[in-house]
Amino acid sequence: MRVLVNGREGGALDPADRGLQYGDGLFETIAVQGGSPRFLDWHLERLAEGARRLGLRLPEIALLRAEIGSVCQEPQGVVKLILTRGTGGRGYRPRADAATSRIVSAWPWPDREPRAWTEGVRLGWCRTRLGRNPALAGIKHLNRLEQVLARAEWDDERMDEGLMRDEQDQVISATQANLFARIAGRWVTPALDQCGVSGVMRRAFRSWSGDMDDPVIERALPASDLAAATGLVLTNALIGAWPVREFAGRKLALESSVERFNAWLARQ
Repeated sequence: MRVLVNGREGGALDPADRGLQYGDGLFETIAVQGGSPRFLDWHLERLAEGARRLGLRLPEIALLRAEIGSVCQEPQGVVKLILTRGTGGRGYRPRADAATSRIVSAWPWPDREPRAWTEGVRLGWCRTRLGRNPALAGIKHLNRLEQVLARAEWDDERMDEGLMRDEQDQVISATQANLFARIAGRWVTPALDQCGVSGVMRRAFRSWSGDMDDPVIERALPASDLAAATGLVLTNALIGAWPVREFAGRKLALESSVERFNAWLARQ
């Protein structure tokens, strides 16, 4: 693993950094394919929107691009970009002149079973709920404790991913992926105006599906609506798209569009 902390290789983060103290920051997980970061423009757009909403000073985009490029030394891998508010002493109140800290690291490509793409995955419900907070909805902030607790709910082979709801029983996402449901012949994806992360691969799937004359409807998705779903798909920056073969014990047909989408993705 190669790590740059504020541009210095092997540098250390100050223990008083607000990212450590309070989760005061943002992150992006970026797939590297063919030696290039995939959908980098979209990742940086989301980072910029998150920085605007949190009031973080965004480093120069050219600097971020250069540091991301410098750690991309393998044809395939993962780059994680973390941006924090930097150091600011004790207390929640942020300093107006706080200088942001940035961490850019390169990781090996995750080892996953190829059958997840061809045979589909098993999806079940998580007990942990996502809290509604429109101020944080959509952005990829550093506080992921809800997802951590949800992922700790299972450690066996009964399911591959867990689906999370908010406290009003609205479906939001899986612990690490966005959701698309085929309902009444149309794609539906949960609205993320109250909580959840608006994934880059979610954006890609919606764009591709629209180009295929199969547009995606974004709306509130009550958990009860999934009883009518004939197919489910999970997306994130690293997996692309996974079809779901079983949800909460119910067998589902694999969505043929997933194979076509992943083939398109491989050409990007």
